[in-house]
Amino acid sequence: MIRSFLISILLLTPILGFSQQNDSLAEPIIPAEKIELLKNINITFGMRMDFQAYTFRGGDNYYNGIQFENGFTALGISGKVHEKVSFQFRNRFNKNSDVQTLDRLSSNIELAYLDIKISPSFDLLLGKMSAFYGGYEYEFSGLDVLEYNDIYGNALAFVTGAGITYQASENNKFGLQVLNSRTQHYDDLYGDIVAENIQEPDWPVAFVGNWRGKFFDGKLQTIYSLSHSYEVRKRGTTFLTLGHKYQNQDLSLMYDFHYSYEEVDTKGIVTNLLSEEQVAEDVMYIENWLRAEYRFSPKFKGLLTLMTSSAYDNVKTSKQHMRTSYGAVPTIYYSPFKKIDLRFYLAYIGRYYDYSDYAIEELGASSYNKNEFRLGFIAPLLLL
Repeated sequence: MIRSFLISILLLTPILGFSQQNDSLAEPIIPAEKIELLKNINITFGMRMDFQAYTFRGGDNYYNGIQFENGFTALGISGKVHEKVSFQFRNRFNKNSDVQTLDRLSSNIELAYLDIKISPSFDLLLGKMSAFYGGYEYEFSGLDVLEYNDIYGNALAFVTGAGITYQASENNKFGLQVLNSRTQHYDDLYGDIVAENIQEPDWPVAFVGNWRGKFFDGKLQTIYSLSHSYEVRKRGTTFLTLGHKYQNQDLSLMYDFHYSYEEVDTKGIVTNLLSEEQVAEDVMYIENWLRAEYRFSPKFKGLLTLMTSSAYDNVKTSKQHMRTSYGAVPTIYYSPFKKIDLRFYLAYIGRYYDYSDYAIEELGASSYNKNEFRLGFIAPLLLL
């Protein structure tokens, strides 16, 4: 109904706008024969807004806060312009709009790519897209995630490049991408904080491969991925993710394992601990992420997310444990409407950051925790 209303407005606006001036438009801006194209266009508007109250305790983090926050606001346009060509575009408004020095797009443009169907089994993707990383935490849009674990909370998820997917069978799909490993040149990203043995590569490139599998009539699903990227010359990051999901009528269970070995720290967690202005090297992150969802009724659903993340420095030599973070996010969704996906939610976000004796004694770190309550709504609205 909304789609028909918007199409009618587009047709009638030029007619109603006629004036008595000689230079008035005699033809509609969008010709009537092209209105059919709008039937293949989707326009979405996603919002997440909440009222939050939080406390930080530990180290120098003794403060409270109460506020309204726009956690996610984005406009998306997708469509099919040819039987074998479609596109995706998404602009997230609460992100940095500065044009990046490497890919020449601003960070708030998350998606801008073409999907070309080469054959019934092969698709070619070109443009700025999400990397084919594995795991189910990454599958959720930022609209639906109140708190990411450390890796995805600091990872660069949307980059420019090319990808191909292959539907090998009904239950197996493979993907491969060649992408920029970052959106900025190294000097713009790190400034003067560089190591003597770090140089800008000719091409900061990332190679990403993934596999999606289904078993037992789709009740058990997997998303595995392996990637290697070069952020600087001859030094990069190896990232492995193993994602698993069990689904029945009312219950979903998801478990991810993440391993990231970084010859130059790209997440910044270990780098931020160093007393001197330098980028950490030979860093490793290991994570576990678990999410359970249960639908009590058509209007109520409960969620529980649990997560841990451990960070290590100087992996090739002393393998110093720097910190482990823990997280718990219980959430209740209330969906009052049948025909529109509008969810009100109440959530608690608990995070505890436990630093090792080495980080406390040698680097002056302090363990701390965050406790936060949120009351808000999530609205992925389909406008057209």
